[in-house]
Amino acid sequence: MDEEGVRGSNRSKAGRQLTLDRTHYWIAPSPNQMDPLFDQINVRDLLSGHDLSDPSTPLSAPDLRLLISRLESHSLHIQSKVRSYLLSHRDDFASLFSQCNDAVSKTNEISDNLSDIFSSISDRPIDVEIRKLVCEIGNTTKEAREKREMLGLLRIIVAICERLEGARSALSNGRLRFAAEEVKELKKAVRIGDEEEGEPIVYGLLRKQWADLFDEVQDLFSKFMEHAVWFEQDSKTIRVKYILSVDEMDGIELRTVMEAMGAAGILDYSLAKAADLIIKHVITPAVNYESPVALVEDVSQGSEGISEAVLKLLPSEDHNVVDVDGGAIYARVIQVIKFIFKHLCFENGSWIHSFGRLTWPRISELIISKFLSKVVPEDASKLPDFQKIIKCTSEFEISLREMMFISASDDKDYRLSNYAENVEVHFAFRKKTEILGRARNLLLQCDFSVPQNYTSKGALLKNDGMASGQVVDLIFSSERCVVSKASSQLMELVHQTLQDVCLSSTRVALEFYHAARDSILLYEAVIPVKLERQLDGINQVAILMHNDCLYLSREILGLAFEYRTDFPDSIKEHAVFADMAPSFHLMAEEILQRQIQIVIFNLREAIDGADGFQNTHQMQQFESAKFSIEQVVFILEKVRIIWEPLLRPSTYKRSMCMVLESVFSRITKDMLLLDDLAAEETLQLQRLIHLMLDNLSSLLKSLVSVTDSSGKSEDSIRPIDDIIPSLRKIRKLAELLDMPLKSITSAWESGELFSCGFTIPELKDFIRAIFADSTLRNECIWRIENVSLY
Repeated sequence: MDEEGVRGSNRSKAGRQLTLDRTHYWIAPSPNQMDPLFDQINVRDLLSGHDLSDPSTPLSAPDLRLLISRLESHSLHIQSKVRSYLLSHRDDFASLFSQCNDAVSKTNEISDNLSDIFSSISDRPIDVEIRKLVCEIGNTTKEAREKREMLGLLRIIVAICERLEGARSALSNGRLRFAAEEVKELKKAVRIGDEEEGEPIVYGLLRKQWADLFDEVQDLFSKFMEHAVWFEQDSKTIRVKYILSVDEMDGIELRTVMEAMGAAGILDYSLAKAADLIIKHVITPAVNYESPVALVEDVSQGSEGISEAVLKLLPSEDHNVVDVDGGAIYARVIQVIKFIFKHLCFENGSWIHSFGRLTWPRISELIISKFLSKVVPEDASKLPDFQKIIKCTSEFEISLREMMFISASDDKDYRLSNYAENVEVHFAFRKKTEILGRARNLLLQCDFSVPQNYTSKGALLKNDGMASGQVVDLIFSSERCVVSKASSQLMELVHQTLQDVCLSSTRVALEFYHAARDSILLYEAVIPVKLERQLDGINQVAILMHNDCLYLSREILGLAFEYRTDFPDSIKEHAVFADMAPSFHLMAEEILQRQIQIVIFNLREAIDGADGFQNTHQMQQFESAKFSIEQVVFILEKVRIIWEPLLRPSTYKRSMCMVLESVFSRITKDMLLLDDLAAEETLQLQRLIHLMLDNLSSLLKSLVSVTDSSGKSEDSIRPIDDIIPSLRKIRKLAELLDMPLKSITSAWESGELFSCGFTIPELKDFIRAIFADSTLRNECIWRIENVSLY
């Protein structure tokens, strides 16, 4: 022990211990540890007698010999100390050398073993066998793991199947609560609604079994509810039975059924039929505003408590009392809901809330349609009286909230209060609907007929108030025109509506303003479609529609000036009517132009029957041309009879002149295109022109007598021949047909024919057609070609 302790002490001072493969090796002290054994050699000490401060000073031979002597002496001294040190540590060095020898021996042994291993590996491919063995082990392990997983899955499937069968057995044995809870938990187990692709087919089979079981549960609970709640039509009684018997299951309590339905999460589904029954047979009569009923509640006591509760509907004794504020209606609904809350939901807040989710949307709609919508004031002045109804409605919903029938946080459940508080909007919406309905009806019912009083000239100048005010003054003009009853009554409705805008609150006024605009736009949407076929002919309907559009465009422009200053401030910013006027003005012009084109087309067809007025010296051709002229006159006279009494004078004159210009220019053109005319033929053509002008004399006079907006005759301002240039030309053509050649030439030279619209080519062709080739004709043609009229 002492020796070992000394060795340990020496080792701690002389060296450090390393551990490798459980073998201890001792390492000799480092040179730093031996430094204290040696004295430091200082050359200055060896030559202390000489000045060595100057490095350039050479040493003498005696100095060098002294230095060598002293170095040898110092070396011997060091060797002596090293020998003494080694002898004192002999055991330590012996142990160190022994350990080094052992390490070398073991290293050789390891080298031999590795050589044997490498030799074995080179002789046999053991790595292949090892790899094969590892693969076999891995496959076996994988198979074992899969079998364990499959076994676990099988256990789960067996457990689910057993629970499904257990739930089905519990359901048939009357353990409804247990069966319901199992169905709800198994829904999670078979992952209903969480299907994944590639999952085992057995999950689909399990879901099918669960779905079948769930259907059985729903069907059974539905049967229970059908036996629990029913309505007797004869006695007007709703009955709730407390003890139920279904499918050989007797004595099942209603509360147990409700609990089971709640546990299964099918309360809403099972209560749906009962809710529909109660709304249809109880709530609907209870909210009837015009035929109120009384509700009488009664319960039947059995040996074990209440066995049945009934709610009976009886005719109200106060049916003559008008329920002004809706208090009685709300009280009846509250009574029905309290009956359900107490006897069907057993004062369970969650159950009555489920019942409320099923019924409240329909109940609120019934109350709105049967009561609130019917008591909305007809007049804006009665809106303040509606505050009582708003108060009763709010108290009614508060009572429902306290019973948890409706949610305290969902604003959608307060639809009655929202409706009542927004009564101004509902009032305005209903009035807007009524206004648009009236506008549509009067537009659809109007037949656009014109009274006989307005079929003669000058009818518009009489202000006798006949024909229900169909004669109207046009704003921004002194002229008048006849319009349909539809447009005049429509504008009366618009004016009345805009007057209400001036007297209403902002919200109501805005709806009235839109009603007025939409009523005007209805004309544009309804009338063109209604009268589309009649616009394709020459008739009074098209002219009335033109006048309507013109009248409406003028009236629309005047609305803003008439009412804008009296509108509520917020409406003034939005009130715009001028944007609608251009479309009506454009429609009026389109209808008028369409009529003008139809008339011109008919006149051209009539003129086409004259076959270009050729060979009129032959009786048959003359009669054909004469008939064509008579047809033209007939059409023009028909148009005058329709247009003159209805159109405003300026429009009548402008439109008729456009038509006459088309007729006269066409006839003149056809006659000037004739060549090689016989003397008799020229006379017949002249006769036809005179016939036409004579028959149109009254029409032309009607144009001359038209007065302008200031009351002055327009013919004093602009002659009719200037408005219808072809009229002067065709009159002059009738003169040319029997005028001598020299006179024709003189008329051209004087500029008379040029002012009537004749051109040099037309006059040359006319002369060649009438006069035979001669020196005089050539001279006259030369004079016509060379005269300067410009």
